[in-house]
Amino acid sequence: MVTTSLKFLGIPGSLRRHSYNRSALVAAQGLLPSGVGLEIFDLDGIPLFNQDTESTPFARLTEFKARIREADAIVFATPEYNYSIPGVLKNAIDCASRPYGDSAWAGKPVAVIGASAGMFGAGRAQYHLRQTFVALNLLQVNQPEVMIGNADTAFDAQGRLIDETSRSLIRQVLENLAEWTRKLKSEPRASHD
Repeated sequence: MVTTSLKFLGIPGSLRRHSYNRSALVAAQGLLPSGVGLEIFDLDGIPLFNQDTESTPFARLTEFKARIREADAIVFATPEYNYSIPGVLKNAIDCASRPYGDSAWAGKPVAVIGASAGMFGAGRAQYHLRQTFVALNLLQVNQPEVMIGNADTAFDAQGRLIDETSRSLIRQVLENLAEWTRKLKSEPRASHD
């Protein structure tokens, strides 16, 4: 059976050059199921949200929204800042959801992974991020939860994910996201007549 080719967009929630979360997405690129590709979009250059300028967006934001729309599904990789998601990630999410009626997120399948130096693996941030999915109408894969704790030992000095449990969980969530995305693409859309 030939599987449909899917394009995932990975979004790291940190601007740090050697971010554990960006490294987790790089690892994910090598753990994808057959017929799936994953492109990483870094959030540098996304302007601060300002409703006064939303009708004339900056080029970087226009590019971001286009990449979201081109993707079949989204994979967020979030660190945890002060028990929640980083401001840069929340800002980018808000920017791509505006102006009203022109959200790039609506109806996209989504999965979340997260890494942090703490033992909880960005779990609290992931739960806050999942709350935003309701307003954005993102269709999330719930399990497995991928919480890479103690990231300083889960990744080697070159930023490679070496923790096998985390690698296995990422592989499984990507497989589940691919299956979920294909299922959603195959279901007929409801008529509004």
